[in-house]
Amino acid sequence: MGEKKKTTVALVTLGCKVNQFESASFRSDFEARGLSVVEMGRETADLYVINTCAVTGKAAAESRRLIRRARRANPAARIVVTGCYAQVSSEEILEMDGQSGGRGDIGETFGGAIHLVGNGDKDQLVELALDVRSGDGSGPARPVDRAQKIGDLRVRGFGSRTRAFLRVQDGCDNFCSYCIVPHARGRSRSLPRAEVLEQSGRFVEGGIREQVVTGIHVGHYGRDLNPAVSLLDLLRQLAARHPDSRYRLSSLEPTEIGPELLGCMAETENLMPHLHIPLQSGDDAILARMKRRYTGRDFAAIVERCRALLPTAAIGVDVLVGFPGEDEEAFGRTFELLERLPVTYLHVFPYSRRPGTPAATMAGQVPARLKEERVARLRELGHIKKREFHAAHLGETRRVLVEGGGAGGGEMSGFTDNYIQVFFPARPEFANRVVEVTLEKLLDKGVAGRMKG
Repeated sequence: MGEKKKTTVALVTLGCKVNQFESASFRSDFEARGLSVVEMGRETADLYVINTCAVTGKAAAESRRLIRRARRANPAARIVVTGCYAQVSSEEILEMDGQSGGRGDIGETFGGAIHLVGNGDKDQLVELALDVRSGDGSGPARPVDRAQKIGDLRVRGFGSRTRAFLRVQDGCDNFCSYCIVPHARGRSRSLPRAEVLEQSGRFVEGGIREQVVTGIHVGHYGRDLNPAVSLLDLLRQLAARHPDSRYRLSSLEPTEIGPELLGCMAETENLMPHLHIPLQSGDDAILARMKRRYTGRDFAAIVERCRALLPTAAIGVDVLVGFPGEDEEAFGRTFELLERLPVTYLHVFPYSRRPGTPAATMAGQVPARLKEERVARLRELGHIKKREFHAAHLGETRRVLVEGGGAGGGEMSGFTDNYIQVFFPARPEFANRVVEVTLEKLLDKGVAGRMKG
């Protein structure tokens, strides 16, 4: 008799770095149990796991589209839906289950139903997905607001990547008026320091050269631990324990970036000079309506401090355009603030009305056409800012983590310590090495360079 065909699972991930870390954990666990992970669309799967996002209406719509796509691909397959959309919109997903098709042999094994796993139960997802006794139906995702501990998820590898996301925290206590995330992720919860160090060590052993320290509100790391630990303490310990591994920070709130953190980044060679700071609006009245805890002047002072203490650092900024009440003057203040500040790039998003948030019912909702126009203007400014930053570093030699090949075959690319994408002639065997590259010429997509030696 021939060898029995492996059960196949397709994993699809939308949204943030934390979701991507969690999906990498699911993959590790499925593979350890003998399943074959396949790409959705290329091969029909026995089981589909869709890790959804709900930050914007567009993300929620894409989550629904992927669920329907999985159902069409194999009507008999079990579909497991998790993530933020599953958490806050369970009933919408369960209504889709009425479209279930018939069963074949696979259906007899897995039930052909949609099953929901909430964000607070992701550490049990693989077990639940494979448990045929869990029946044909599914109820709403279990509430996450009472979760006391972060889920125990372990990742053995990050595919073929040279960079991995190191999740250290989950949840958020801020409750900004536009944001559904605290309702979808629960309160802030931190991974104990020993477990962070253990996961980081697994990445190092697996050949990962750069780790992005991430969470839903990573700046709150350690406040809920006993004894409490600061993010700065954690960064120092990670950098000292693995001096050959690069560490990069994900988004930090403006008020969490102080001189001590910047000094640590300046003096620690393997802590990358790169900050990503959400502004959202440069208008103080809009910031107050958003329930943000700073003013435009505060934000400007923080960026100037970053640039003074880390002169070559990349400084990325999130901007939310078209929040209720944003008139042309308020948008103009945002544009003018960003135009004069020494920032590197912009992530610009149109405001998306999310049911269950205070902003969804506020007066002064901005028409879609106006939001699109303002988004376009800020994205063009972001393009200009990025080119100016790249141009300022031409002629420098910087350390680059080589990540992969370009279209030409003899070209490789990677990111400098300060997050400039560089393309340069190199052989494939240089992949996943840190090399010195001189930045020589501006390109539309980054910078052309030449490797030293």
